[in-house]
Amino acid sequence: MSDTTRWYLDEATHRHDPIALQLMWNRLIAVVEDQAQVLIRTAFSSIVRECGDLSAGLFDLQGRMLVQALTGTPGHVNTMAESAAHFIKAFPIESMKEGDAFICNDPWLGTGHTNDFVVATPAFLRGRIVALFLCTSHVVDVGGTNGPDAVDVFAEGLYIPMLKLIDQGTVNETLMAIIRSNTRLPIDTEGDTYALASCNEIGAKRLVEMMDEFEIDNLDELGNHILVRSREAVLSEIAKLPRGSWGYSMMVDGYDAPLELRVCLTVTDSGITVDYTGSAAPVQRGINVPLAYTAAYTVFALSCVVAGRIPNNAGTLSAFSVAAPPTTILNARKPHAVKSRHVLGQMLPDLIFGCLRQSVPERVPAEGASCMWNIAIMGTQKATDGDSRPFSLLMTTNGGTGARANRDGLSATAFPSGVQGMPVEIAEALSPLLFWRKELRPDSGGAGTSRGGLGQIIEIENGEQMPFTLVAAFDRLQYPPRGCDGGAPGLAGQIELSSGTAVAGKGMQVVGPGQRLLLRSPGGGGTGDPRERLPEQVAADLANGLISVESARSQYLFDVANVVS
Repeated sequence: MSDTTRWYLDEATHRHDPIALQLMWNRLIAVVEDQAQVLIRTAFSSIVRECGDLSAGLFDLQGRMLVQALTGTPGHVNTMAESAAHFIKAFPIESMKEGDAFICNDPWLGTGHTNDFVVATPAFLRGRIVALFLCTSHVVDVGGTNGPDAVDVFAEGLYIPMLKLIDQGTVNETLMAIIRSNTRLPIDTEGDTYALASCNEIGAKRLVEMMDEFEIDNLDELGNHILVRSREAVLSEIAKLPRGSWGYSMMVDGYDAPLELRVCLTVTDSGITVDYTGSAAPVQRGINVPLAYTAAYTVFALSCVVAGRIPNNAGTLSAFSVAAPPTTILNARKPHAVKSRHVLGQMLPDLIFGCLRQSVPERVPAEGASCMWNIAIMGTQKATDGDSRPFSLLMTTNGGTGARANRDGLSATAFPSGVQGMPVEIAEALSPLLFWRKELRPDSGGAGTSRGGLGQIIEIENGEQMPFTLVAAFDRLQYPPRGCDGGAPGLAGQIELSSGTAVAGKGMQVVGPGQRLLLRSPGGGGTGDPRERLPEQVAADLANGLISVESARSQYLFDVANVVS
């Protein structure tokens, strides 16, 4: 038995054959998926209900993630994977009681910014604690400064340390009063908090049913099986990769000035290590990234390439190691502002892919839009009593992904965040905003043998002819996604008003009465020489309005003589 395997195995009695253990493993995945679906059905925030911005998982008594719900986002899941250990440190297992639930939104103990509440709940079987359920979701408003404009975390709203939310069935009403008093949307935020606790409770009930059905009184043997087999499977895939070290760098918009991100990836027999030494220093804006969030998107990118078919758990993640000096923006320490940590954190898969492209180019795409182009808008709207009241809307959207070696990039996709786009109908029902356009952006995907995915064009107006504020936390305005192997870059993003006035694109931007906001999200980079793209593919792109006649002629050298523009 190897030392790495011994690290996972306890002195558990092995009574079940591999088939029974696999059946129980699959059942655990179903349990946490049910947990996640309960959160979606009971959440108040539209970003949870409509877009799936959440995660749910089951942890053993050592704080190791055994299973995660298929529904969820990598930034939440892989940061939540570290949260369990922090909860156990603050509230030792032996002190937990039935009916307890714990909460935290500390960016460095949770999922990277104050808008994400994490709730942990112990599960008991016949009076004995057997596991922990954790869940997290994005709460739309926690007060403070929205977006990247804050200069430290203390300006970013409600900050909840490790606290007991429910004590043996009794809700901490003092804490709930504090939560209600520190948000612009008290009903939604309070409702989301209860939804998080409720989904964990359902998960615990489903676990007890499963354990009774399979006649087990603890998860020791099953947990060891899951972790050992997962780690072995990942190491087996890593063994197929070339050994060595590769570096990559990327310029990003930053806030007040461009920033450089640098990475070195090393593949050895024992796993993959990633080091972000040399990346830019932290800044006095909310685009700094806590290390847990850096690690989350790093291991997600590695899993996409190396372990895409292997369930995500502590065993899977143990084959990857992530480091970033505290002098870099990718390991920002408290009290740096971090509310828009997704802007840089979600760029990291492209950095990882840039390294892996040098060793396994057929597996990875060109650069894409990467970070979400969230439309965060605040303002006032008329109430039924004739008065006005504030509204706050977070509409999720994105640009295109980079092309792969033999496949076009995805257009307007959720990758890498996993957060689905919010339907326009929902956004208009929740706010006074009118969406005049939401369509694909022609020619935004980089030309190549495989074309990059397209971004979007979104046009917004306040239907009540009142001003509103866009909280712009985007990237790729100055540095578009690069193509590879001769492919062209995608188009950079743009933000402007209907009057033609360009918008700076960072932080809070006021849109006056009668003005329309026009957003153009970036397209992904292309892969391979555009002149080698098949004529029938170019013709199809033309017919579908994905490229213009001019692009077909100039970039693909396509004969457009018989094409009617």
